[in-house]
Amino acid sequence: MKKNEITRFDIAEYLENEEMVAEYLNLICQENDPALLLRAIGHVARSKGMAKIAESSGLGRESLYKALDEKSHPRFETVFKVLAAMGIQMRLTPKAKFRRRQKATPYVVAEKKTIYKA
Repeated sequence: MKKNEITRFDIAEYLENEEMVAEYLNLICQENDPALLLRAIGHVARSKGMAKIAESSGLGRESLYKALDEKSHPRFETVFKVLAAMGIQMRLTPKAKFRRRQKATPYVVAEKKTIYKA
């Protein structure tokens, strides 16, 4: 009888095209967690090849691994170099705002001179 094997899930294996990468990073950005974003950038870098990204960004491969560790605090410059090397452009959009409730507008009915609030 063959035993069932449990394999570890690796998201980097499933990031096959640019649209998937962009959607993955956009979903991660919604979490507002810098450590999670760094980890996700690391997943994308692994899917594209760490050595290739390190060479394109001008960083050493070991430096790249350290910079993308979730416990690290890399400079913006480093993150932007890595994103540029992966062909990723950041785009910022405003969050949806809550609309303030407008004050009730008084309406006057001419004949009765009664004020109604909407």
